[in-house]
Amino acid sequence: MKNWTKGRVDILLIAILLFSAGLNFYNLQNAGTNSYYSVAVKSMLTSFHNFFFVSFDPAGFITVDKPPVALWIQAIFAKIFGFNDFVLLLPEALAGIVSVWLLYIMVKPKFGRAAALISSLVLACSPIFVAVVRTNNVDSILIVTLMTAAWALMKAVEKQKLGWLLLSFALVGVGFNVKMLQAYMVLPAFAFYYFFATREIKIWKKIIHLAASTLLLLVISLSWALAVDMTPESERPYMGGSETNSVLELAFGYNGLSRLTGQDSGMGGGGSAQAQTQTQTDDTSTSANSSSSTSEEGLPSMPSGGQQGDGGSSSQSGMFNTGEAGPLRLFQSELSGQISWLLPLVLFAIIGLVVSFIKTRKYTIKHHFAAFWFIWLAPMFVFFSIALFYHHYYLSMMGPAIAALVGIGFTTLWDFYKEEKGWESWLLPVGILVTFFFEALIVYQNSSSVSIIWMWVGIILGVVLFMLLIAGKSSATIKETIAVISILALLVLPIYWTAITITKTGNESTPTAGPTSGMGGPGGGGGGMGAFGGNMQQGEMPSGIPSGNMPSDAGDAPSGFPGRDANDDSSDGMGRMGGGGGDMESIDSGLMSYLEDNYNGEKFFLAVQRAQSAYSIMLNTDYAVMAMGGFGGSDPAPTVEELEKMAEAGEIKYFLLSGQGMGGNSEVTEWIQENCVEVPSSEYSSDTTDTTDSTAASDMRGMGQTLYEYQK
Repeated sequence: MKNWTKGRVDILLIAILLFSAGLNFYNLQNAGTNSYYSVAVKSMLTSFHNFFFVSFDPAGFITVDKPPVALWIQAIFAKIFGFNDFVLLLPEALAGIVSVWLLYIMVKPKFGRAAALISSLVLACSPIFVAVVRTNNVDSILIVTLMTAAWALMKAVEKQKLGWLLLSFALVGVGFNVKMLQAYMVLPAFAFYYFFATREIKIWKKIIHLAASTLLLLVISLSWALAVDMTPESERPYMGGSETNSVLELAFGYNGLSRLTGQDSGMGGGGSAQAQTQTQTDDTSTSANSSSSTSEEGLPSMPSGGQQGDGGSSSQSGMFNTGEAGPLRLFQSELSGQISWLLPLVLFAIIGLVVSFIKTRKYTIKHHFAAFWFIWLAPMFVFFSIALFYHHYYLSMMGPAIAALVGIGFTTLWDFYKEEKGWESWLLPVGILVTFFFEALIVYQNSSSVSIIWMWVGIILGVVLFMLLIAGKSSATIKETIAVISILALLVLPIYWTAITITKTGNESTPTAGPTSGMGGPGGGGGGMGAFGGNMQQGEMPSGIPSGNMPSDAGDAPSGFPGRDANDDSSDGMGRMGGGGGDMESIDSGLMSYLEDNYNGEKFFLAVQRAQSAYSIMLNTDYAVMAMGGFGGSDPAPTVEELEKMAEAGEIKYFLLSGQGMGGNSEVTEWIQENCVEVPSSEYSSDTTDTTDSTAASDMRGMGQTLYEYQK
């Protein structure tokens, strides 16, 4: 077991890592970033205070709705190498490569080089895994953190040392500070593996070890949350996404239970997404004018009859077009192309492992190791089958387990196949055939004139290789060659899907794999709207979606929101940060000039009703913009009293309010309208804008944006 770390370099592993790097870094400088996080990183670079609290704005008014570790890493990279798109994406792309390598070094000691190579290759080309590592969303950092924790766990079992177990659980605690409770989904697998695989340690001692590790896990998990919550509210930013200005409430509410139930506990109120979609009427004019009531409920009313590509969803297609909840959800068209390609082979692998145990009556460390990955996968499979509030790219968490089980399963099924004894020898050929048919089904579910050709490629390959596997049983050399070709051929369609993924645009905020983008429909995945520009994608706001109150994760918005055009793949560093719209070229030059001419050093250059409306200014200037209500505009910050005090103290003078369906907190909006003076549009309107589309500013004014000035 110790020799696997020594000796000659594995050339095939190097080739796989280079392949992974190619997928992760292809045209990465033009991939665009999630502006919600990009703005925060830029603000974090202005002071240690903003860095520690993950402030969205340089004035330290409100934070993003995620814990700090991944954004700390991005900020450190930006501090060292400069602030631009490529640098912000660099740690995530590197984390993807490291995850591929970690899987290899974990699988090889237990199941050999072939299984390790297959596992690492499968992970390297998994479509949604590649999609998410090419963004500055935090999932890539979470995955590599948990993979490192798994490696430390293997060391704990191998060396029978408590220190390695403590390190493993400590890293899961770090994972909590990357994406909160999502990191805990692996804990059943960790506890199982240590308890049952360490046979030389007495049971009572194992319990003590796990208890101590769990205590350390909780200490590290809650360290930042408690540090923030114990800091006086007047000395820190408001915790974005929470209702009570608390990290703990954010962790266990909006970023916790709400993900399962769809209950909106972090966006300004109660009410389930499913209940709201069921009560959605066809009166789009009513929904378009109900921003205040929607704000109280927090979650938006989605368009009825949500079809793939309509920019929204119904209860039948999930809040973010994630399919109908149920045991077959991951096989439905909305999700099947993300991470499910090889799930049929995983099922055959599990059958093979059970058969091997029954035949030998020996439960070996190999079975423990395979069970570890199955228990990693199972809770996620269940969660993503029933949860009501998540995005496609969350499925990347399943990637390591699926990849490991494919590598492990292939070698197990190969052992049965080469023996040519009993029905078990048919598991490999039949598993290959069924998996090819399922891959063809995925392509058919997302059919187009081009993809239909690939569907037939999958069917033909499956039939031909099945027949060759059956016919080649008489020769050991032929059997091995065909078996290797078969497993590699199974990756043809996933790699095709991944190739589509890395070449499409509009995938920076809510990444999806394959031809769909954003929230699963056509159009850009951009996360929002510039303060003064950006045309409506598809030409208009989707009916029934009040933009000021979209539930968010990582600054996302449905296709159809104004912002970066889906066909605009340009990004040249800081001058045009991508992801979610609002680059400098979409700013109304007249309005910007007016604000700059009248700026007298106030703490806030401008106040807007939601974070997306602040992207343009803060990415391209050093001004602080107050995002009232946080990302979606419905966080209770600031209150009317707080805003009045800031205005009287001269910290804020200008407010930009939106028209129908674009409002934030209704009480704050009313205070601004009653206590501030409307600035005539003639004083700042411009006939031209700094954009390739000269109608951007007039489009925005047509949506009813109004500038107000507070005068003492």
